[in-house]
Amino acid sequence: MSQSQAPGGGPQNIATAIAEVSERATVLVREEIELAKAEVTEKVTKLAKGAVVGIVAGVFFLFALIFVLFGCAWLLYYYLPGNDWTFFWGFFAMAAILVVLGLLAGLIAARVVKRGSPPVPSMAIEEAHKIRDAVSTSTGADGAAPAEPALAATAPAPAGGGEG
Repeated sequence: MSQSQAPGGGPQNIATAIAEVSERATVLVREEIELAKAEVTEKVTKLAKGAVVGIVAGVFFLFALIFVLFGCAWLLYYYLPGNDWTFFWGFFAMAAILVVLGLLAGLIAARVVKRGSPPVPSMAIEEAHKIRDAVSTSTGADGAAPAEPALAATAPAPAGGGEG
C-alpha cells in the first residue's frame, strides 16, 4: 500500500505521460491532415491538367470540323462547275492534321485524368489505419481481437466493389 502512495511522484509521472501522449497525438493528427491535404492537392492538380488537355482536344476537333465544313463547301463549289481541284484538298489535309492532334491530346488527357482520379488521400488513410491498429493492439491484452473486425468493416469500403 505504501508503494502506491509513495511521494516519489507516481501521479505526477502519470500526468506527465498523459500530457506527452496528448501532445504526440495532436502532432500526429496534424501531420496526417497535412499529408491528406498534400495528396488531395497533387491529385486535383493532375485532374486539372487532364481537363485542360481535354479542352485543347475539344478545340482541335472544333477547328477540324470547321475545316471539314470549309472543305465540303469548296468541294461543292468545284463539283458543280468543272474548275481546278486544288483548294479543297488543303482544307481536308488541315482537318486531318487537327483530328490527329485532337486524338493525341484526348489520349493524353484520358491518361492524366485516369492517373489522378479519384482525389483520395490514400497514403494518409493507410497511415491512419496503421496508427489505429498500433493504438488498438497496445491498449489491452485482448486488443487484437476487436481491431480485426474493425478493419474488416472498413477495408471493403474504399475498394468500391470489384463485382460486376
